Amino acid sequence: MNNFTFDIMLSIVFGIIGIILLITGYVVFDKVLKKIDFDEELRNKNTAVAIVIAGFMIAIGIIISGVVA
Repeated sequence: MNNFTFDIMLSIVFGIIGIILLITGYVVFDKVLKKIDFDEELRNKNTAVAIVIAGFMIAIGIIISGVVA
């Protein structure tokens, strides 16, 4: 297997790991903050909750990219 193919496979594996960790982080975030039902608030088009979740996802994504790299 040449180096290019190995690098692509490694990128795919790390991408999948990153997505799994991001979803896990969201689930933990949702469980820790039980007072707010994030899914229900998103269905009701609550922009403030969407911004909080987006900020959390960006922060977790930066942390995961630092750990994976």
